[in-house]
Amino acid sequence: MDPSRILESFPAPSFRGNQEQALRDIRDAFEGGKDVVLVRAPTGSGKSLLARSIAGAAQTVEESSPADATDAYYTTPQVSQLDDVAEDDLLSDLKIIRGKSNYNCIIRGEETTPVNQAPCARERGFDCSIRHRCPYYSDRAIASNRQIAAMTLAYFMQTAGSDVFRKRDVVVIDEAHGLAEWAEMYATIDLKPRTVPVWDDIGVPDLSEAGDPVERAARFAQTLVGVCKRAKDELLAKPELTPEEAARRDRLQELISELKWFVEDYRDPQSPTTWVVDQHDGEGSPIAIKPLDPAKYLQHTVWDRGNKFALLSATILNKAAFCRSVGLDPSNVALVDVGHTFPVENRPLYDVTQGKMTYEHRDETVPKIARLVVRLMAKHPDEKGLIHCHSYAIQAELRRRLAEMGLGNRIHGHDRDNRNDELETWKATDKPEVFLSVKMEEALDLKGDLCRWQVLCKAPYLNTNDSRVARRLEDGQWAWYRRAALRTVIQACGRVVRAPDDYGDTYIADSSLLQLFEKTRHDMPDWFAEQVDRMTKPDLPEFDPVAAGGRGSNASHGAANLGGQSSESTSSRSQRSSSGSSARRRRGSGGRSSSGRGRSTGSGSSDDGRGDHPLSDVWGE
Repeated sequence: MDPSRILESFPAPSFRGNQEQALRDIRDAFEGGKDVVLVRAPTGSGKSLLARSIAGAAQTVEESSPADATDAYYTTPQVSQLDDVAEDDLLSDLKIIRGKSNYNCIIRGEETTPVNQAPCARERGFDCSIRHRCPYYSDRAIASNRQIAAMTLAYFMQTAGSDVFRKRDVVVIDEAHGLAEWAEMYATIDLKPRTVPVWDDIGVPDLSEAGDPVERAARFAQTLVGVCKRAKDELLAKPELTPEEAARRDRLQELISELKWFVEDYRDPQSPTTWVVDQHDGEGSPIAIKPLDPAKYLQHTVWDRGNKFALLSATILNKAAFCRSVGLDPSNVALVDVGHTFPVENRPLYDVTQGKMTYEHRDETVPKIARLVVRLMAKHPDEKGLIHCHSYAIQAELRRRLAEMGLGNRIHGHDRDNRNDELETWKATDKPEVFLSVKMEEALDLKGDLCRWQVLCKAPYLNTNDSRVARRLEDGQWAWYRRAALRTVIQACGRVVRAPDDYGDTYIADSSLLQLFEKTRHDMPDWFAEQVDRMTKPDLPEFDPVAAGGRGSNASHGAANLGGQSSESTSSRSQRSSSGSSARRRRGSGGRSSSGRGRSTGSGSSDDGRGDHPLSDVWGE
């Protein structure tokens, strides 16, 4: 790597905000001998452009010997982030490669068949005469030879040890704050009917029946490997497979590899990984085998893949703790802080706490939050809003209550299967609809009038029913637990303010969030601490479902009338948007409110999807 090339590799015509200073600090850190640089850059910093500049400093093929690692990788856990890169003209020299299932075969008659189920994957000895034109293999060949190859973190980890995607000089990981959690999730082995093709052919034991459940899981895994191998061999004996059989074969091989990795790592006395097991319903029920410390896994899938690393995120909150969680030596890591360029008065926090949202208090608090949302809808009659519901159970209850108040047509939601479709539908409407979301605190760009206000319904503590979380709390890792929640809050706060002249209100409804802010003050970036310090209690309209339905509505007769243009003209809305910054500066001023703070239990138990990983809805190639 030649750090002196970092600034000259910047792809935009000019710098904005703190980009130039950030790149100078990153350059100095690498020149100072650090192999890893953490870049803590808030929303609006242009992290993708910073990433491109760092990748541009990688050693090239022309200036190196054949044995040297050259070129760079850009990777991110978020599919939407990779999509943004693909659409950015300034990043056109990043060649994106995705997993096989994202490409269709081009053989006549197979145009709707994913490449991973195409004839080349189904027929023994199949010789594809047009493989050089195959969209997947073509993209892969180009990416493997391009100076910067871009891919999701899932694909990056899957290609560890690949001859095609070898070790490179520089690796840049965007949105890297959840790297340990992503690795834990990716290395988790879920054994259930949908993921185990031979489920009906095996007897699933009760792992808690006697002895160590992890030891019993390892013995069961060895048995399952044998069953999977026999099933795979039966398929391999066939000269040709159907697409469904090809998918079954691939899943069997993947499962065999996962189980063997677990058993070998568990039996290795030198491994730092601690394994835990979830099985909630005893014999015959699903099993989840989870690594508690993914450092060894990350060594193979990430750290062995490059010489120099840049990890970018707004929410790497504690350098030492982050390094411990991902297996890095803090003495070999530098932290570069990038200042926020969005005026704090444009991104105000408001204390509208209604009580605790811990499980034992939720039945009392949710009705109050539903009434609060009505008041906020009346305060923002012509502006779109976002409610971070935290769980599908909370979402369903809020949706039911708002519909009963006659506001069904002003609210929008989603379920696990239609997240993206419903989100895009809501974003596309000009009506002031309110979107009830679950686990959308990250990778969501709601710039401008796409959303002007949002509510955090619950402190986003991790699920204590997850064995990994429970094990860490048994070990007293409460600081880690609170940092994880704070990280999600900060990410959520960045969804509705996306540029220096953008503005949006964030309302805090769960009183446990106030305690979270107090206990994590030392981990907050300065720019977020400033937001918390300025938090006030807003003046809200009285509870009135009719007013909440929007101007000219008749909510009391069943639904808000959202079919036409609001009574506020398009031109006046545009004028208000352009003058919103000064209005927010006036309204957002004031001291921090200290009222409404109560002692919280800090419980993070989720009431739906026991053991679900907080990132499970967004993970994918």
